[in-house]
Amino acid sequence: MKITHVEVHRIDVPAASPPFRWRDGLSGSAPVGDGAVLHIGTDEGAEGVAVFARPGAHSMLRDLVDRVFRAELLGADPFQREWLWHRVWELDRIHELPLPTLGLIDIALWDLAGRYHGEPVWRLLGGFRDAIPAYASTSTFASTAEFLDVADQCLELGYRGIKLHAWGDARRDAALCLALREHVGPNIPLMYDGSAGFDLPDAIRLGRALSEADYLWYEEPMREFSISAYQRLAETVDVPLLVAETSDGAHMNAADFIRAGAATFGVRTGTTLRGGITGAMRTAHLADAYRLRAEVHGSDIPNHHLCMAISNTTYYESLVTSVNVVRERHVDDQGLVHAPTGPGIALPLDFGYGSQLLPFVEQPR
Repeated sequence: MKITHVEVHRIDVPAASPPFRWRDGLSGSAPVGDGAVLHIGTDEGAEGVAVFARPGAHSMLRDLVDRVFRAELLGADPFQREWLWHRVWELDRIHELPLPTLGLIDIALWDLAGRYHGEPVWRLLGGFRDAIPAYASTSTFASTAEFLDVADQCLELGYRGIKLHAWGDARRDAALCLALREHVGPNIPLMYDGSAGFDLPDAIRLGRALSEADYLWYEEPMREFSISAYQRLAETVDVPLLVAETSDGAHMNAADFIRAGAATFGVRTGTTLRGGITGAMRTAHLADAYRLRAEVHGSDIPNHHLCMAISNTTYYESLVTSVNVVRERHVDDQGLVHAPTGPGIALPLDFGYGSQLLPFVEQPR
């Protein structure tokens, strides 16, 4: 079997309704966007797709396919995913590919393999579970009162834990984290994500509050450029650190965080920032060798499959972006996410597709 065509389809990515924001200093939700789908086909009719939904995705991916990827893929064996994964990293040496594009070919090839074999990708990966608990991962709200009300709604809807994305002010965020623990009691798992808003002194200040409040993990308080800063943080605070989400290099970079003793809870993995399915599984297996967690980042469908395949992940991350909480459709009233059943990976229902892509769209449960 050989790859015979590599196409990019423009899709409509709807704006969040209502719009939401992240911490101070970061942009919020995007307006209606021109997303893209990478579509790979073969001489035997097997096909696979991968969605790229970030702002400006269509023009970015079309340029990469026309200028770099198509020439590399045409004539290749689509089942040689390992070879092609390494080739993308070789190409990155010269082209400095945007981090979310490093895994798109890999995701499309895993989707192709799943459709060819008539199996969901999580089963091709070996399969570890058929359901996983979900935590509510908040956007940033205006006040402590709003955060506490959102937490109540999430717990009533069945979510098994809550992760805060707060304001990026160490004192204010610490007070919020302590207030949330007092509000929900000692038994609800709580996490905090700093979205890289702090330097080391403020990360330590906030980490001490999280330690006092018995948070399950402390995630990305600083930009992940300095592993030494994370090493110092891990030596200073008791709250476990979840690291290596946005740092380039997939498992290779995650290994250095682990070696430095900075991954005291574990490392982030996921298809979007760790080089697709293949890079995510490498990262998970690396963490498992050190008896650490590999927590899957993000709630898109490829990461849904990863949650079912990785033994050392704890939760599915489900975004909650409104003060009027609506449970994500993949999460049931017990706070569980169940394994996909269709072949391949599937495109999400939410986006606007042309007729050529409709056969790849997920089916409502």
